[in-house]
Amino acid sequence: MQPTDNYVPTPQAPIPSGFGPQTTAAEALGGRDLTGKTAIVTGGYSGLGLETARVLAEAGATVVVPARTPEKAAAAVAGLPRVELETLDLADPASIDAFAARFLASGRPLDILVNSAGIMATPLTRDARGYESQFAVNHLGHFQLAARLWPALKQSGDARVVSVSSRALRFAGVDLEDPNYEHREYDKWMAYGQSKSANALFAVELDRIGFAHGVRAFSVHPGTIVTDLSRHLSDDEMRGMGALDEHGNRVASDPRFKTVAQGAATSVWCAANPQLEGRGGVYCEDADIAVVAEPGSDAFSAGVAQWAIDPEAARKLWTLSEKLTGVTFR
Repeated sequence: MQPTDNYVPTPQAPIPSGFGPQTTAAEALGGRDLTGKTAIVTGGYSGLGLETARVLAEAGATVVVPARTPEKAAAAVAGLPRVELETLDLADPASIDAFAARFLASGRPLDILVNSAGIMATPLTRDARGYESQFAVNHLGHFQLAARLWPALKQSGDARVVSVSSRALRFAGVDLEDPNYEHREYDKWMAYGQSKSANALFAVELDRIGFAHGVRAFSVHPGTIVTDLSRHLSDDEMRGMGALDEHGNRVASDPRFKTVAQGAATSVWCAANPQLEGRGGVYCEDADIAVVAEPGSDAFSAGVAQWAIDPEAARKLWTLSEKLTGVTFR
């Protein structure tokens, strides 16, 4: 599928937006009324996803929250307006297809898709296809989900897709020859970094393809936040990150950490803020478009690695993702 000839990539440089690290998700919305809009937020029942879902719903959107265990999710979203719970397992292709089919059957356009669910630094595990779990869940699952929801995104005519990445993409690019660690030694952080680079590259190519249909895409670094995403990390690892207090509690003791409300700000900004009208395909952080990091700079410094926004790398990953999932956007 080719976009119209007038697609021009958005510069990877701050606007600037006037927001910053302390901006909350509610503030990042920019006062926009989302009445009549429909959103899907994966992972929308915990951590950053829950805050994203809450802000979008309270701004008037109908928010579909898919979960592996809807019963657990029900308690988390209790009291939120216009939230619909659904069943979805991003590690199960059949579950993805079934969820998308149910949504498409409703006949609704999809105005906002926030791919917020994910796993981090897990031991080496594989899905039923033999794919490494972080790459499979964080990237391939969301790739297949967006492909299956493509008719509804195009139906909107003014849709946004937000791919929640991470500054951890600076750990590693995507190994297109061995993305599933079949021929190299597994490293949980390199694998996580690879999946987050894939999230950013996905937004680059989706924006190019979606432009002709009014679909724009963004990737985001939410910031460093203590959420359930860290469940696979040991106490020693958490202590080294400044996220363990003297009583052994997992809390953000380092001032560089964000609150959940601040961490969800960039996702909400990309999903709905009017400042991004006519823009797309960029990596964002602190509710603004991020700078490109200097080569060799510290992995935790601001900005996005060049490899994670490279259009040619994005196209190659897209082709590989179609091959691995067996799905295409049409």
